[in-house]
Amino acid sequence: MSITEKILCSKTHEYILKNDDNTYTVGLTDYAVEQLGDIVFLELPDIGTEYKKGDTFATVESVKAASEIYMPISGKIIEVNEPLVDAPETLNEDSYEKGWLVKIEAMGDESEQNDLMEYEDYKEELE
Repeated sequence: MSITEKILCSKTHEYILKNDDNTYTVGLTDYAVEQLGDIVFLELPDIGTEYKKGDTFATVESVKAASEIYMPISGKIIEVNEPLVDAPETLNEDSYEKGWLVKIEAMGDESEQNDLMEYEDYKEELE
């Protein structure tokens, strides 16, 4: 099973992946990364910071534009992908395995995920 079969995507192009320990990995979809082009800068939040669904939690800059990244579900930051800050271009190479942004402990209830789409549906909506 590929990672895209396990993720849920937001309309703003973030994804969540539920981990075995009931935490979630949050990142940008491959489509978002393609649209941005060459990524040159990434600002990630501090561990322990709490965000509500829809809050801006990170900023990404590419040669084309700067974009805010929104939290797809409410959660508390428990891990940050530090190597990505020093090598933001990793996102262009692999936005899922190596290019995840943060790991969170969910704080809302499951209904927050109701507007998230499976990857296949997300891809269809882009067409």
